[in-house]
Amino acid sequence: MKRSLLLLLAAICGVFTAAAQDLIVKTDSTKVEAKVIEITPENVRYKRFSNPEGPTYVLPVVEIHYIRYANGETEYYTRSVPAMPLTPATPATPEASEAMSQTPGGQYVLKEYEIGELYDRDGVKGVVCQLSEDKRHGLVISLDEIYLHWSEFRKPDLRVVGADNRTDGRDNMEKVARYIEANGLSWDDFPAFKWCRDKGEGWYLPAIDELLTIGHNYNGGTRMRNDRQARNRFNEALKDAGGERMDRMVYYFSSTELDEKSAQTSHMNIEPPYVVEIPKYNKFLVRAVHRF
Repeated sequence: MKRSLLLLLAAICGVFTAAAQDLIVKTDSTKVEAKVIEITPENVRYKRFSNPEGPTYVLPVVEIHYIRYANGETEYYTRSVPAMPLTPATPATPEASEAMSQTPGGQYVLKEYEIGELYDRDGVKGVVCQLSEDKRHGLVISLDEIYLHWSEFRKPDLRVVGADNRTDGRDNMEKVARYIEANGLSWDDFPAFKWCRDKGEGWYLPAIDELLTIGHNYNGGTRMRNDRQARNRFNEALKDAGGERMDRMVYYFSSTELDEKSAQTSHMNIEPPYVVEIPKYNKFLVRAVHRF
């Protein structure tokens, strides 16, 4: 009788424990016991249920079949979600129209791009790292990279700039520009932003979700598998154009600010966590991006 009572209590405790966690089921049927923190159109941020004080993990929505929340509700996701709309840059001249390609039959059609392809039009040169659904517009990443500070402010002069956009680095660039003007500062106080800005009109430091998408695309569209061919194709395009290969082991600064001390960074490797907060006054890698 006593043993049966103990088993019953253990089962009840198990029910309450299971009910307190979220369950993420991926498209490959693997399951993650988690505490979901945030969901965006492209990513789900969560902490492992077994380590709630540990690192924050990021999982692309395209890799999720459904999430069963602690309250019992289930949210299903399609196996593919529309790519984030990308607004092309305004042509510098009326003659600068969309790229055209010629078919074997001699017809001209609007050019479709591929991830890892060199883009060199209208004074913009880089490697395609993100695409719209029609594959005619997207994002290119700079051929070169550099180690720089996000900002030069240290204790006791740490400050929040307001560059909190997770999805659009252009908005963060504008916020930094307004902060500089309002406080009598210069772009030299924000080296990573200045380096991107100095590349010319339209270049900017990517936001954290843009950087995460670049990392996924660099690895063939997902980090669930080791796709060396996709990485090699991407790196060879950079190298052939006179640029530098992506670094898989070092974190890249995003333009997304966390607080007065830290900004969010990501890497190109397949191992999580994909997002880490790093002091803005430390030097880490920087790549610029440009929309087309």
